Amino acid sequence: MDLETTGRRRRGQELEAAILGAAWDQLSAHGYANFTIDAVAQAAGTSRSVIYRRWPDRDALLIAGIEFGFTSDRPEIPDTGNLRDDLIAVLNAANTYRAQQLPVMSALMGTYFAQDGMTFARLRTKVMGGGSGDSMDAILQRAVGRGEIDSDLLTPRVRNVVFDLFRHDLLMTLSPLTEADITAIVDEVFLPLVGRGRQPST
Repeated sequence: MDLETTGRRRRGQELEAAILGAAWDQLSAHGYANFTIDAVAQAAGTSRSVIYRRWPDRDALLIAGIEFGFTSDRPEIPDTGNLRDDLIAVLNAANTYRAQQLPVMSALMGTYFAQDGMTFARLRTKVMGGGSGDSMDAILQRAVGRGEIDSDLLTPRVRNVVFDLFRHDLLMTLSPLTEADITAIVDEVFLPLVGRGRQPST
């Protein structure tokens, strides 16, 4: 039986959100090695059978919990009026947002990836798909509409390079990027690739 402290039965999305939130919290606090169905059920105030009706095994719940944690409460897409400031703003927002997920990344690197042959690239594809995300797409579309960049220059590699470099630095250090790192990704790499030239630091 699944009851909240008020005695009201939870159903549907409300119940699933409670379970996935508990799964994310358990993974963040205790790591993959201590991630169990029992622990998640207890934290969510539900039963093993309720969880198994939705996810067939521990790893299915793990992936669903990671997806929940990685996609909940995403920051809004910035709209500063120009490409450079939009890119710096979205990276700063991602820097704060992803920094909260570093304990999970660290825990996964130590156990789950080694045991199951998972990589961050495969996990990203399973959780988020293979693209650069809605934020980057919206920023680039606006820049093209303003005439700041030529859409013909936005090959898949160029479109993804900003967040590819951001994720690389984040995962290599397991620390938030510095402001200088973020500015360098935009000014020294991306803008020259789209014909804007290196922009002066501010």
